[in-house]
Amino acid sequence: MKLEFIPLDKLCVSKANMRYARKAPDVSDILPTVRKRGIIQTLVVRPNALPDHYEILAGARRYHAALIVAGERMESGDAETDAGVALLPCAIIEADDDAAAVEASLIENLGRLDPDEVTQWASFVRLVKEGRDVADISATFGLPELTVRRVLALGNLLPRIRALYGAQEIDRTTIRHLTIASKSQQRAWLALYDDAQAYAPTGHQLKAWLFGGQSIATRHALFDVATYGGQITTDLFGEDSYFADTEQFWTAQNAVVEARRADYLEAGWADAVIVPPTERFHSWEYEKAPKRKGGRVYIEIRSNGEVSFHEGYVTRKEAARLERGETLSDGAKPVRPEITGPMQTYIDLHRHAAVRATLTGFPQVALRLMVAHAIVGSPLWRVQPDPRTTRNDLVAESVETAVGEARFDAVRRKTVERLGFSPDEPHVTGGNGDDYCVSGLFLRLLQLGDSDIMDIVTVVMGETLSSGSAAVEAVGAEIGIDMADYWEADAAFFELLRDRELLGLLVADVVDPQAASVNGHEKAKILKSIIRDGLDGTNGRDRKYRWVPRWMAFPPSVYTQRGGVGTVAAHAKVAAARDMLAQSGLTDDVEVPESRLAA
Repeated sequence: MKLEFIPLDKLCVSKANMRYARKAPDVSDILPTVRKRGIIQTLVVRPNALPDHYEILAGARRYHAALIVAGERMESGDAETDAGVALLPCAIIEADDDAAAVEASLIENLGRLDPDEVTQWASFVRLVKEGRDVADISATFGLPELTVRRVLALGNLLPRIRALYGAQEIDRTTIRHLTIASKSQQRAWLALYDDAQAYAPTGHQLKAWLFGGQSIATRHALFDVATYGGQITTDLFGEDSYFADTEQFWTAQNAVVEARRADYLEAGWADAVIVPPTERFHSWEYEKAPKRKGGRVYIEIRSNGEVSFHEGYVTRKEAARLERGETLSDGAKPVRPEITGPMQTYIDLHRHAAVRATLTGFPQVALRLMVAHAIVGSPLWRVQPDPRTTRNDLVAESVETAVGEARFDAVRRKTVERLGFSPDEPHVTGGNGDDYCVSGLFLRLLQLGDSDIMDIVTVVMGETLSSGSAAVEAVGAEIGIDMADYWEADAAFFELLRDRELLGLLVADVVDPQAASVNGHEKAKILKSIIRDGLDGTNGRDRKYRWVPRWMAFPPSVYTQRGGVGTVAAHAKVAAARDMLAQSGLTDDVEVPESRLAA
């Protein structure tokens, strides 16, 4: 390292810094010292892409405190601004060692401001991806390997559960039991957590909930339950059924697992490894690898009867060998192929021409093939689900609990079951383009009727419909969506409302123009409370039923002429496209069948 004083305006917080992308940290504890004596402790930085500029790996809080003090001195006209705050003492490390950069940030922050385990997990995962193993991380930070493994195990959790733990709404004992729960068990636990009338087990009670008793639900069976000869018990509501004899269940289940393992080996996978109930498949210990590069299938068996098939993985060490161009084969001399490459191309092109010419006469087959490609992908198809992500926790919570989200997820779950996918799959679409999977799914779809295929198409299209696009506007207007059926004002909506002019217009829209005029001088907080009263019918105001703001409706509109409303801009594209069709004479009216609208 070399030490230098670096100007404040040539520094920024690095993405390798564990505090990157958070809101400005609380620096109230160090601010008085920085005001009085400047920055004393050295920051750790490295050069970035801009000449003579550096990014901060450790010392983000000191940097933010220096920014505040520099701003205060500029406002007061203090000429001594650069005394201790405009020039910061920095230790400069090499620019190209990302793992060392992450370690530098973690080491300092662990020693000074102990971060939560969710933050540690994100940083430890980055170190693993940079080539550090558990032993390296343990030695670097002076933590037991068991502690490191427990932090990394947070990767087995659903993002929502990690967020709840990071917000300290779930205790440590509970979270550690949840790390060994399957994704479906985690979703079931979240459903109990969100239900005010239900009890979500925690601590050791959660462990008993996860592993207590020997009841195994029939939904976990890989075999045909209809042909099962043993006794099955059903709950009083008839919603769940269980195998009474677990030994007989495992005999049948293991037979199917062995058969599936043989199928994978016959299909060309390097191996199909069975992970017993006493062990876990941790995705962070592996890298994705296709079949042709020696990828394996890991068959994870849970004590509750669930079986998950993780296709296409190799260990991280093997992945590193593949990146260096090495192979995972045993080194045997390859056998000379029966035909040459040009001959294979000749055969492929002629057969391709015959298939696609004949396929034009079989639209039902073509539709199923198209659906298989849209779900799995191929070298010529790149279809992926809309990420539906946001950094705003309130927005994420609002969308996750929305009526539309719940309704779509219910249909998606039925589709996952109908296709024979793992119930833990978060999406129907977004496959890896594997030929075997495309053909296998195509054969499965051929067994389904047209109505089933159309139901699957709606889920595929729903997952891959781009949020905020003109396509959303076109579809919403075509099928006549009333957003009042799907949305009502919540905490996230009011939190995101900041503009006083707009709040006044919303008061007029929800309550009446007179209320907006009388309260036009009030602060945003008061205007929001008036809107809430109008929507709830409280404090003497008439209740406004099924209110939806103009930008949310189909078609959307605005309250002002200021512009900047994405839904209105997207709708304008649809209107322009409709005008072009009208001018071209290609506007034959096509009605959507009422049965599809009702569905």
